[in-house]
Amino acid sequence: MFNGKTALITGSTSGIGLGIAQALAARGAHIVLNGFGDAAQIAQLRADIAREHGVQVLYDGADMSRVDAIEAMMRTAIGEFGAIDLLINNAGIQHVAPVDEFPLEKWSAILAINLSAAFHTTRLALPLMKQRGFGRIVNVASAHALVASPYKSAYVAAKHGVLGFSGSLLREVKGRGVKVMTLTPGIIDTYFAGGTEGSRDPSWSMSPRFVADFVGSSNVLEPSFAASLGGTATWTSLRPERIRILGIADDVPVGYGSLEGIVTTVHYQGASTRFEIDHKGARLTVSAPAGRRVVEGERLEVCWPLAAMHAMATP
Repeated sequence: MFNGKTALITGSTSGIGLGIAQALAARGAHIVLNGFGDAAQIAQLRADIAREHGVQVLYDGADMSRVDAIEAMMRTAIGEFGAIDLLINNAGIQHVAPVDEFPLEKWSAILAINLSAAFHTTRLALPLMKQRGFGRIVNVASAHALVASPYKSAYVAAKHGVLGFSGSLLREVKGRGVKVMTLTPGIIDTYFAGGTEGSRDPSWSMSPRFVADFVGSSNVLEPSFAASLGGTATWTSLRPERIRILGIADDVPVGYGSLEGIVTTVHYQGASTRFEIDHKGARLTVSAPAGRRVVEGERLEVCWPLAAMHAMATP
């Protein structure tokens, strides 16, 4: 599907980013890898992806905390391939500490890499996307874009910022052929934040391959995936059977995130129910658990496991 297109994925020498690069290469996209790591191992990754999928693979080790490095990477990639058609902003770092003990350099680095880098890559890729009438931008946020945790103030602030940035962007580019998606995954079974791949319980975490396959699947980057009523953003859960719907007075279960809003529209399809809930001006489309009925005008709270995957996308 993406034969001849070029995908640049930040933070793609391991974990989710590498999985996304491999998934998009499998669909014919040329790949620009970015990230840190052993030079020999990265060279082998490039060779393996190119050989397996018959695409070109470029690597740029730009430090995503530096604007000049990001600008140089984008110039190189665009000079090599003519444009960036698929931009996946995935790079991120984490640090845990109380606010009054948070190292200033860590705060600055987290905001730069997790938030500002997405702005810089987007502003540099967007002119050619709009000129050509085609572009796909995927911003990898986090469940922490929706809910907060203690001792992660910089990370939570940055991921909330990514969600806000994406919301503004998707409204700016509507009708220009550029589609924007924001992923808010929960706990991923990778080395990130002190873990090691394969060490986390799969009942409350998801594999990086799950996220990668989601992004690289046949419909996610298509306009039809992002269709929604009234041209508003759409929120979708990949695990609707694990959603809980609570009354406002109920406690949110441990390990769950939540969004509160008013039901605007209800659709019944056989035994299943889908409804739209207005949350801060955005319309969220939700699949109700079996047996749970909702009514228009009802104020409720939608809860989901932090290991679930969600997406917001341009209609």
